[in-house]
Amino acid sequence: MSQRSLSAELIAEFLGTFILLLFGQGSVAMVVLFGSGIPNEVVNGGYTNIVIGWGLGVTFGIYAAGKITGAHLNPAVTVALACFRGFPWTKVLPYSLAQIAGAFAASALVFWNYLPAFRAFDPNMEKTAGIFTTFPAFPAQLSAGFLDQVLGTALLLFLIFALTDERNQPSGILTPILVGLVVVAIGISFGKLHGYAINPARDFGPRLFVMLAGFRNNGLSDGSMVFLVPILGPLLGGVLGGWLYNRAIGRFLSKPSA
Repeated sequence: MSQRSLSAELIAEFLGTFILLLFGQGSVAMVVLFGSGIPNEVVNGGYTNIVIGWGLGVTFGIYAAGKITGAHLNPAVTVALACFRGFPWTKVLPYSLAQIAGAFAASALVFWNYLPAFRAFDPNMEKTAGIFTTFPAFPAQLSAGFLDQVLGTALLLFLIFALTDERNQPSGILTPILVGLVVVAIGISFGKLHGYAINPARDFGPRLFVMLAGFRNNGLSDGSMVFLVPILGPLLGGVLGGWLYNRAIGRFLSKPSA
């Protein structure tokens, strides 16, 4: 097999993250822009549709990029793999930038696609930045959102390590589906305190977009520290999750037979 170039890997990470964000943000846009009334909220599925949309986005993003890079699609995953699975540290920043760029581009496309609905629902762009990026449920208690992000991403990386460790579970075509279900489970259980980011690229790329697009409540240009929570929390949580898997499970597993 010929060695793949870094550019091919970065394209794969860009497109995988792009697909993830298209489905995830598209599901939020459907619920928010077309489900503002109680009857429509029931029809559109509300929060249940959102977590399923994000889970499917993760699944299809992994299927798209998996054979090229393993489909990190998340700087927290990339950093954890560098810490515990031998991924080259020299590629961490390029991968992360490709992921952020993919998230930014997907945000722009979702906004463009739903532009008539945005103009009707939020003509002054004051209340819909949350379709793209995350905000705390309790702004005065950012520490609660930080713990939420650490916990959610620790669960994500612990289970990614479990599902992709051939000594523990057989890897195969179902792995992307199972990882997508992990994301659904995290969203159902821990999705509301700080908007269910568990991925710095999924949050920061869209936040850059909403700031540049002119959304007033973007959490970046207003001088608040809100944007740091879904960056630092997932990076710490991912490392903790990978470390815990190695210490509690991985070191007790035998090598797979040839």
